[in-house]
Amino acid sequence: MPKIVTMGEIMLRLSTPDNQRFIQSDSFDVCYGGGEANVAISLANYGNDVYYVTKLPKNEIGQSALNALRRYGVNTEYISRGGDRLGIYFLESGSSMRPSKVIYDRKDSAISLADTSDFDFDKIFDGCFWFHWTGITPAISDKAAELIKKACECAKKHNVIISCDLNFRKKLWTTEKAQSIMKPLMKYVDVCIGNEEDAKLCLGFTPKADIEKGDTSASGYYEIFKEMKETYNFKYVVSSLRESYSASHNGWKALIYNGKEFYESKHYDIMPIVDRVGGGDSFAAGLIHGLIKYNGNQKDALEFAVASSALKHTIPGDFNLVTEEEVLSLVKGNASGRVQR
Repeated sequence: MPKIVTMGEIMLRLSTPDNQRFIQSDSFDVCYGGGEANVAISLANYGNDVYYVTKLPKNEIGQSALNALRRYGVNTEYISRGGDRLGIYFLESGSSMRPSKVIYDRKDSAISLADTSDFDFDKIFDGCFWFHWTGITPAISDKAAELIKKACECAKKHNVIISCDLNFRKKLWTTEKAQSIMKPLMKYVDVCIGNEEDAKLCLGFTPKADIEKGDTSASGYYEIFKEMKETYNFKYVVSSLRESYSASHNGWKALIYNGKEFYESKHYDIMPIVDRVGGGDSFAAGLIHGLIKYNGNQKDALEFAVASSALKHTIPGDFNLVTEEEVLSLVKGNASGRVQR
């Protein structure tokens, strides 16, 4: 399998058990997660040769995060050690009409203060086929934004395919700051992934569809996909579409455009949702794996991505712990959930 690199921040996740509220919980469930780390683990589960790049404190918590990656087969040789702390996020899982809530405690984390000298990008991208990053990483600090820029420059020098999941986070930066950083970075990107909010807030493109009212028809996205591709010369423009009926019940599908054909995936009705955190990351990982596996066939790649991310909603934690065989079974229509004996 080709060498794939992802780069970003892995965090300690502290979530309330049993859908409890922050104010009533006396304990937290502990796991690790974060956009590009989630993608790396999904890709490793599908059998890919995956390397994750970040900086972790040289203490037991940093080591625990490192071990979480190694446990699922992600190569950690390019991870730099140092800094004082690992970022943390607190999750209150919603249910029915009550939404989930996230509180960040990630200021001055090791990766947010990392320098370009902490990484040998020429070594990292030597022999690399694909590099993935998300808009969360440049949002955490100006130094992290500079890291992403340097990584993209070096990846292009090594003729690496680059994908970006726009992933706008309003708790990390403003629309103005996001666009000032993200727009210049798009010249390096081959595969642009994001939902309607990401495209608007990160790049200034607005689809002709009212998601709040449940309008996720493909026709509302065709023109914006064309504009995005023409503006930044993307090879693929991809959007996941979530119909949020409640915190426990979502509709899920996606769209992809390669400049010639516009394809809409099958629709999944997901209820009940066990954990939707990491759903977008599992979609990105499924897309990357699908485009590699199917030699750029966007239809097959998108169906693999949507099925893999639908399955993620059934798994607690950030990581999508499914195999390629399980995803392909769902793609073929096996959604009964019957016990396998």
